[in-house]
Amino acid sequence: MKYKNQYRSLVSSSKWSTMVRKRCKTLTLFFIIFLSLIAFGIFVPVFALLPSLSSHSLHHHQQQLLPATKKNHGYARKFEISDDKFWKDGQPFQIIGGDLHYFRVLPEYWEDRLLRAKALGLNTIQTYVPWNLHEPRAGTLDFEGIADLVSFLKLSQRLGILVMLRAGPYICAEWDLGGFPPWLLAINPAPRLRSSDPAFLQLVERWWGSLLPKVAPLLYGSGGPIIMVQIENEFGSYGDDKAYLHHLVSLARKHLGDDVILYTTDGGSRETLEKGTIHGDAVFSAVDFTTGDNPWPIFELQKEFNAPGKSPPLSSEFYTGWLTHWGEKNAQTSADFTAAALKNILERNGSAVLYMAHGGTNFGFYNGANTGSDESDYKPDLTSYDYDAPIRESGDVNNAKFKALRRVVEQYSSVSLPAVPSDNEKKAYGSINVTKTGNLFELIRYFDVVESDNPISMESMGQMFGFLLYVTEYTAKDNGGESIVSIPKVHDRAQVFISCPSEDGHEKPTYVGTLERWSNQPLTLPNTKCLSNISLLVLVENMGRLNYGPYIFDRKGILSPVYLDGRILRKWKMYLVPIINLNESPKINPNPIIQAANSGFITMSAHKRLKQKSGNASKEPAFYAGYFYISKEDIIKDTFISLSGWGKGIVTINNFNIGRFWPLKGPQCNLYVPAPILQNGKNVVVIFELESPNPELVVQLVDQPDFTCGPRKSNVHQL
Repeated sequence: MKYKNQYRSLVSSSKWSTMVRKRCKTLTLFFIIFLSLIAFGIFVPVFALLPSLSSHSLHHHQQQLLPATKKNHGYARKFEISDDKFWKDGQPFQIIGGDLHYFRVLPEYWEDRLLRAKALGLNTIQTYVPWNLHEPRAGTLDFEGIADLVSFLKLSQRLGILVMLRAGPYICAEWDLGGFPPWLLAINPAPRLRSSDPAFLQLVERWWGSLLPKVAPLLYGSGGPIIMVQIENEFGSYGDDKAYLHHLVSLARKHLGDDVILYTTDGGSRETLEKGTIHGDAVFSAVDFTTGDNPWPIFELQKEFNAPGKSPPLSSEFYTGWLTHWGEKNAQTSADFTAAALKNILERNGSAVLYMAHGGTNFGFYNGANTGSDESDYKPDLTSYDYDAPIRESGDVNNAKFKALRRVVEQYSSVSLPAVPSDNEKKAYGSINVTKTGNLFELIRYFDVVESDNPISMESMGQMFGFLLYVTEYTAKDNGGESIVSIPKVHDRAQVFISCPSEDGHEKPTYVGTLERWSNQPLTLPNTKCLSNISLLVLVENMGRLNYGPYIFDRKGILSPVYLDGRILRKWKMYLVPIINLNESPKINPNPIIQAANSGFITMSAHKRLKQKSGNASKEPAFYAGYFYISKEDIIKDTFISLSGWGKGIVTINNFNIGRFWPLKGPQCNLYVPAPILQNGKNVVVIFELESPNPELVVQLVDQPDFTCGPRKSNVHQL
């Protein structure tokens, strides 16, 4: 997540090359229209909590994980560093680990993915803790469902897997705002993120005051799986505020005690290590570096930033693949090349943590984004976080990379590796016909609205994710000529419409064009004859906040004045578009909004008429809904929803936000749909399409991922 000024090299299966890394270093009305799902009669709780581990069961498994106790060779349960080695219960220990993020996997699949990691030969799992998932609103904590960190840690314990916990508060992770909650961006005056600013530290103290006591009982010395806790993440690639790092260390010690190993991770250069590490033996300094680099000179450099005898060689992010942004070719790296690089570390008793062992999915609105040369060079991440990891997004392990890495790990593992599980079966459930349930502009009267003389950011209005509709009015030119509208700073993508009252009193917005953060150009508004003022409507999509680099303070919405022929437009109404995010539940409120949503349904008999019109329809944000059945006798299987022929938007299944689709941009054509989201009987699909629906008004449920969409390009964005 680093190396900002370096290039990235993607390696195909037929080529060996080095891969350079700058990853991270790189009301809720279910959108009103989603309430129309009532017409289908569905409600599905998506996340069933994992069965809690009884104290008896936990004690039993803790005993299983105690190869050395005071009654056994005189050693207490302890994980420590000495003689430039890791030691577990008095025995030398080589960390062969991998990142697997609980928040990118449904809880029902945590055990499945962890067992596949064990079959790969991993003895340790590393995971981040995203603050924004656990405190989506200031003061409102969430540790349930996909946010049930404690259950994930206990499950790791039960399965005999150690844990390296990356507690943040900044994590990067290609995750929205690097894991910071977006409500931090609404505070005035703004706190300086990742700094010793007292206002920021006070918020961190409150967050860690909730988080760390939950994980403290699960430290290795207390019988749990956590062997190390990371402080911040690759801070040397961002700043050099040592007071900030020291404060985090003191705070961690306060809650976790003096025995746990705290560690930092920084790129393997002298500059990043100078900035991001804490000298002495209070905090262990780990490194990461380009896959394919000779690791051993970097491990020698690492020793300079650890106390004598306290520097076991550890690559805490060994890159098995790479991230992909919308509009890029899907990243792939050679299995043999990756395996050879891992062997180079393990054969000399070095330790490594695969990033990623299993990538998972950026469900909901939580994907992050990167920048290039400046803030406008904006690159949002895909919904898929497959990462070309050995355990694929859907859990598949029958692939060349898994096999190659397992062969290497097997040579150095201290235990026999478990058998490799079969891939989970996928099912193509077939075609789903959808019908239009209404367009956005028919529903805005039901949305919460904020009025202001000037546009204000999403965060300032409490709209942390998704979409915001800005509306104002202007007077047409007396000579009937065209006007020019410009928005110097829009984050991230704005569709512009104009309308005026028609004879029947209903507004019919006309699409004018789209302003994009990365290619922002003024738009020409056509001459429109209206009986009164013309309405200007700007629908802004938050496509994911920056998770890395100097521009991380990334507010969303319209962040500048809006100019019409050089004159500032004022008196704005801002409508909060209520689409649920990953860890939110739809609120069903029986009021006129539901009737309005239900009345928007178009009957199946009108389906053909809509299809015939759709080819010439103006680009308008609209909602489409359909359903499919799974027999009560059938075992529910994973699937993928293909949005081929659609434009851009959001898809939900059974009130679960699967994520963003954008096949016009590519490369992702299909979105992964895990089986726990589905149910026997009726399953409802709702699509919020921003631009152009499939002319046939159909989506497909298929049994394979597809990353071949979008315009074909001769190169990709270089990180």
